[in-house]
Amino acid sequence: MDSVKAKKHLGQHFLADSNIARKIVESLRLPDGVAEVLEIGPGMGVLTGTLLQHPEYRTSVVEIDRESVEYLGRHFPALEGRIHSQDFLKMDLGKLYDGQPISIIGNFPYNISSQIYFQVLAHRQQVREVVGMIQKEVADRLAEGPGTKTYGILSVLLQAYYTIDYLFTVPPHVFNPPPKVQSAVIRLTRNATEKLACDEVLFFKVVKQAFATRRKTLRNALKPFGMPPEATADPLFDKRAEQLSVADFVGLTQLVERERLDNK
Repeated sequence: MDSVKAKKHLGQHFLADSNIARKIVESLRLPDGVAEVLEIGPGMGVLTGTLLQHPEYRTSVVEIDRESVEYLGRHFPALEGRIHSQDFLKMDLGKLYDGQPISIIGNFPYNISSQIYFQVLAHRQQVREVVGMIQKEVADRLAEGPGTKTYGILSVLLQAYYTIDYLFTVPPHVFNPPPKVQSAVIRLTRNATEKLACDEVLFFKVVKQAFATRRKTLRNALKPFGMPPEATADPLFDKRAEQLSVADFVGLTQLVERERLDNK
């Protein structure tokens, strides 16, 4: 299959098991009356065909590989006008869906799965749900809580806005070509937090900086913010990034924000 070769550089492994495809699609919950479903990286359409069995979904797909786009157009006429031949990471979902809420689903290319979730975060007011198959190691990390070595930037940022459920593990043999690692399906469901109780842009910066030198205490890790010693007297600054919950990071951002306002 030439498309398999064409997508190796994307880290894509085609799902070849219809039972797994059905299980993934059945994991969609379509919260808040969502009808729009966008599949990322459909390839030869194993997941797509299962989605199209649900007429209650308004299924669209985004695919960067032209050969796959042509294949999908020939084999799934129901997708006419709903195949987006572009890079998901560059899509303006607000414009494409006119601000309507959407669910996202897909067998995500391993080497851009983190970037896909950052794109989801950028559209968090619109993306109400994500059901994604990704590398198991990444799935574990995203669903992990504070106090572990795998808890990191994306864990905090996603958990600030989404409830994350680790659904099931997927073995290598159901893919073509089989990956060298196990995969997993996780579901993100938008939580009730429409806006954090702090400057959200600063929150993202604080989280990223805190984990940039995760072995250091926050007092040292956040030195680039230029906070004087007296401003870091709070015991929170004695901890390391991996020890903080989302609520702790919100509180930490408030402290940084307060110091900035005091020095204006």
